[in-house]
Amino acid sequence: MSPTRVLLPEEWLPPAAAHADRADALTAVWREARDAGRKHAIEDFLFTYYPTRLAHLRRWNPGAGVALALPDSGAGALEPGGGTPGTTDPEDRATWRWHTTLRRDAAPAGSGAPSSVTASSVSPHLVTLDLGAFLADRGDTVRYVRELLSATASRPGTFGCFGLHEWAMVYRDRAAGRDQRHPLPLRLGHAGTDAVVEANPVRCSHFDAFRFFTPEATSLNQLQPTRAAQVGMEQPGCLHANMDLYKWCLKLGPAVPGDLLLDAFELARDIRWTDMAASPYDVSEYGVAAVEIETPHGKAEYVRRQREYARRSNDLRLRLIEVCDAVLANGSAG
Repeated sequence: MSPTRVLLPEEWLPPAAAHADRADALTAVWREARDAGRKHAIEDFLFTYYPTRLAHLRRWNPGAGVALALPDSGAGALEPGGGTPGTTDPEDRATWRWHTTLRRDAAPAGSGAPSSVTASSVSPHLVTLDLGAFLADRGDTVRYVRELLSATASRPGTFGCFGLHEWAMVYRDRAAGRDQRHPLPLRLGHAGTDAVVEANPVRCSHFDAFRFFTPEATSLNQLQPTRAAQVGMEQPGCLHANMDLYKWCLKLGPAVPGDLLLDAFELARDIRWTDMAASPYDVSEYGVAAVEIETPHGKAEYVRRQREYARRSNDLRLRLIEVCDAVLANGSAG
């Protein structure tokens, strides 16, 4: 696929730097704990369950169909298909996976490149995502993500689970002699935690939460989600389905524009704090007030947040579907 738009260095280097700054701001709490050698019971999840490197989160991508004009490197400029460009970009984009280079004069007419693209300060080379190569490796993933997101977006959210998935993950752990998932005290103790699970209906629709239920809690769930049924069960009221938008951004890699990646990370981070505030754990050491889902007030607060996350997630979901459509349409055309 040929790029449909070309950005000059002065057009893309500032947003790339701003993206890295925003990533640093969003991860400041986690980085402070990491650098001090401390575990962070809330935010570590964003880097363990969703395994990625901070360096990758800081990388800005323009998205599919956009080529970046490289700053002029003088002697030793990159030839298409190999080599290393001397660029003011702190990372060598041309060597990133699924990227390719081409000469600027090979960009199609109407690519959107301004006339100043011929300026001497600009290299004769462009770097862009090779959608053909990307689809060859990730085509099945792109199609699955699109199917899942479209199905989820088509459903109304359900808001009656009250975050009991976290409680079900430690239900009767002490009685069975198992260690609980997080090294934090239980806010209501073991017996109080078990009593909450037994007194409230458990309605978890998300397989990747359900699979961590204790054996004693599995049969209490009114739904029995499976991996095979995931497309048919995901719904936008589910906190974990909404956090997973960040996972799908990671799976789609450089096809996802940088602002969408960080918007999805920010949503996942915000949801994670609520997920733990509403959990059976005492997270007061992190300055978090508990969402006491065992009370009517706590249930109402949980649903209020859940609805707001559903609203935010649906916007991101639609943007990700557009990314999938662009990759599938333009990659197959190329």
